[in-house]
Amino acid sequence: MQRILIVVGLVFLAAGFAWFWLARIPFGHLPGDIYIVREGFRYYFPITTCIFISFGLPILFWLLRR
Repeated sequence: MQRILIVVGLVFLAAGFAWFWLARIPFGHLPGDIYIVREGFRYYFPITTCIFISFGLPILFWLLRR
């Protein structure tokens, strides 16, 4: 468990340092995501991205276990 937490922490640290380049990837702005912009108000709910991640991560973890 400690190794997993250390690895997850290092991944978050690396993502934080690479945020400038990661922000340019269009992942997170998929068709189907809800994005409402009005004067003085901005709302973004990445529903399609959430669905994609919820199906993609278990498949990825299953493949890594094999």
